[in-house]
Amino acid sequence: MASLVALVTPLAERLRTATRVTVLTGAGVSAASGVPTFRGANGLWKQHRPESLATAEAFARDPALVWEWYAWRRSTIAACRPNRAHEVIAAWGRRYADFTLITQNVDGLHEAAGTRHVVRMHGSLWELQCWNRCAVAPARWEDRRADFVELPPRCPHCHGLVRPGVVWFGESLDPEVLRQCDAALDCDLFLTIGTSSVVYPAASLAPEAKRRGAYTVEINPDTTPASATLDLAIQAPAEAALDAVDRSARIS
Repeated sequence: MASLVALVTPLAERLRTATRVTVLTGAGVSAASGVPTFRGANGLWKQHRPESLATAEAFARDPALVWEWYAWRRSTIAACRPNRAHEVIAAWGRRYADFTLITQNVDGLHEAAGTRHVVRMHGSLWELQCWNRCAVAPARWEDRRADFVELPPRCPHCHGLVRPGVVWFGESLDPEVLRQCDAALDCDLFLTIGTSSVVYPAASLAPEAKRRGAYTVEINPDTTPASATLDLAIQAPAEAALDAVDRSARIS
């Protein structure tokens, strides 16, 4: 613990004086909660690579298979709870008047921990969209059911198929989401936590924040392409590092 405290001390000092804080999170923040990830040894699902299922083409070809995977993810994540990393980030959201959380995660655990006004780059696993984009259904709506009576589920308005309200591979991010991300880069302190820094445009945010004058910090168990380019790299799990830095930052 002593070595970790030493690693986080520069960040703790920045947190004491910062007024504008932006945090970007990836799958590593939810790892301690038991949320399955796309990559790594457990990345396969029933012999399918998730990257081959999370596409509009896969849904058009076999919507039942795609929904079976998403139903499994929803039921798995419904049993997960926020960990210490989510809790610390939520506390920072209450502490700083000018705070933005940008997440690549779709699991909803930041919201469950109490973080408000989350900028979701890739949407939410707990929202649905009408596949037909019918004129009656909203663009997206929340549906927290872990199990569906019918797979694939149907639009309550036109009775056509619905799809998960997430951004699939090959799809563009919402322009409003990109605008909010860009605005959040004008900050004093920018943290990228639990992300591999290889998926764009998320990987471009920390370098741009640094270019605009922010002190930039990476927290990740492994080195990434960003590790050597930012102001501080803390090589540790998100839940351990954030607990240590939060405790240190509150020492007067």
